Amino acid sequence: METVFTITEDKTRFDIDFIHAELAKSYWAKGIPKKIVQRGIENSLCFGIYSGEQQIGFARVITDKATFAYLCDVIVTESFRGRGAGKQLMTYIMAHPDLRGLRRFTLGTQDAHELYRKYGFTAPQFPDRQMEINRRGIYEQGPPVNP
Repeated sequence: METVFTITEDKTRFDIDFIHAELAKSYWAKGIPKKIVQRGIENSLCFGIYSGEQQIGFARVITDKATFAYLCDVIVTESFRGRGAGKQLMTYIMAHPDLRGLRRFTLGTQDAHELYRKYGFTAPQFPDRQMEINRRGIYEQGPPVNP
């Protein structure tokens, strides 16, 4: 039987130290400064997932709440992986009223393609139309330009 976790958007409940520690060791935000994590949370639609009072995961969506959203910073702490927390978090996010009916909802992942496919995500239909600026390792190179 799958464990039921609590999910909230209440930023006052977020454990910033936990979120920062998890993101700082991730492959996509290695070494990210805590101030950058805090600013990202302040300016995004965010979700915390909890086992009891303990925060065990987090996700952030950058969105205009009308046409576009970008899902990022999805984390579930290692000791809770494989217990359905990621699925419950994604189900909650996909049902969120501000994220329904968007023209485009994107994300990037190195290793969770199967999870996201279950929620309708696919490879870009027109990858030749996609462009990006990707500053890999930016946080490991010293203080960011725009702290």
